[in-house]
Amino acid sequence: MAFEVILKKPESLTQKEFTYCPGCTHGIIHRLVAEVIDELGIREKTIAVAPIGCSVFAYQFFNTDATVAAHGRAPAVATGMKRARPDLYVFTYQGDGDLAAIGTAEIIHAANRGEKITTIFVNNAIYGMTGGQMAPTTLLGMKTTTTPYGRSAENDGYPLHVAEVIKEARGVAFLARTKVNTPQDVVKTKKAIKKAFLAQIKGLGFGMVEVLSTCPTNWGIDPVSALKWLEEHMVPEYPLGVFVDKVGDEQ
Repeated sequence: MAFEVILKKPESLTQKEFTYCPGCTHGIIHRLVAEVIDELGIREKTIAVAPIGCSVFAYQFFNTDATVAAHGRAPAVATGMKRARPDLYVFTYQGDGDLAAIGTAEIIHAANRGEKITTIFVNNAIYGMTGGQMAPTTLLGMKTTTTPYGRSAENDGYPLHVAEVIKEARGVAFLARTKVNTPQDVVKTKKAIKKAFLAQIKGLGFGMVEVLSTCPTNWGIDPVSALKWLEEHMVPEYPLGVFVDKVGDEQ
């Protein structure tokens, strides 16, 4: 009897098991990025750049060339790589504690310059790797280890909406915010990631997808409750949508 393989692990993922916490959606997002790289046929010409944070070990999971950047500096490292080797495809994989805090200037100027790189921005509204401290994207009233009574606008300021900030930058070719807490959203996120890579492949400019993600460990709830919490609390604060699309309908 002959068998046909219809589903398999993407070639752009290594055989190493993910080390993320149970219920964390980093694994889903990693797989989507890997599937897109496979489908575009660019694995052997792709470089991943992951800075400090939960994604610091991404180089162990992506079966591409990869490096680790200093905290917040992934866009600068990716810029150097891309300018030195414009024939390669470079993407950064960054969390909110990295991209939206110490790396804020890096991402804004990379977007404004229209650097032909792709950024995957994972927003779980908290510092995950270092123990659940408040991040720039932490919601008002949300309790963290550094805001035990809940984030206060008076003391801590307001949640930072990175996508809304950089959407006005003229160098942005594709920009979207998605989530991965339902199967339908997983499909939509993959399409957005593909367009962010196509923006680079077609030489249109900077592409970024912000993916709303869960952190059950530091949110202090179970994985199923975390998916519901994301829907009920994060989506109202961070509306989904496509902010910039110069790629068009081509998939």
